[in-house]
Amino acid sequence: MTVLDDRIEMAEISGEPTLDTMFEWLEKMPVPEGFKVEIVGGNIFMSPQRRTRWRIIFNILRQLCAQYPEERLLSDVRVDFPGHLNGFAADVVALVESFEPDDKGRLRYQDVEFVAEVISKGTARNDYEPKKAAYAAAEVPVYLIVDPYTGRWRLHTQPKDGEYQGEVSFGFGDEVDLTGTSVDLVLKTDEFPRD
Repeated sequence: MTVLDDRIEMAEISGEPTLDTMFEWLEKMPVPEGFKVEIVGGNIFMSPQRRTRWRIIFNILRQLCAQYPEERLLSDVRVDFPGHLNGFAADVVALVESFEPDDKGRLRYQDVEFVAEVISKGTARNDYEPKKAAYAAAEVPVYLIVDPYTGRWRLHTQPKDGEYQGEVSFGFGDEVDLTGTSVDLVLKTDEFPRD
């Protein structure tokens, strides 16, 4: 079957697609190597995995290893979040100790206690708006946005009624103090590269 055949088949399907259906379509499509794919509000986004972004992601994961065993840390793994067709592949996810996959073997958003997103130019709006809203609705206790273009990070905590009550922002070089949260450590940002 060709890509054209797949597109025709998709167009013939009636009704609202599910996240599972959309991800099945994506698996059949020729996604370029080195691109991250996720679904935000029913829209498919592909963003290149740039070296700067990966260095920041790796740095955060390395620091989280002081508090989390490897099996509780993820990068670019699908987790479905509340809202209309939200299948995110967050840059960094830390899971609660007692996490349990659902009946399909997928991770549950209820088991996420930390998310970090490293900004890509083309999809930055998603991280600051719809993804932030979905993480707050899911009551993810800690959401960190890292922006290599501005050299700043923004921390969101204390989700309540679908919004984060706590927010603080500083530049690279300033520590991210997570000691009062479920993460309970301090992230250093002085080695985060800028784009």
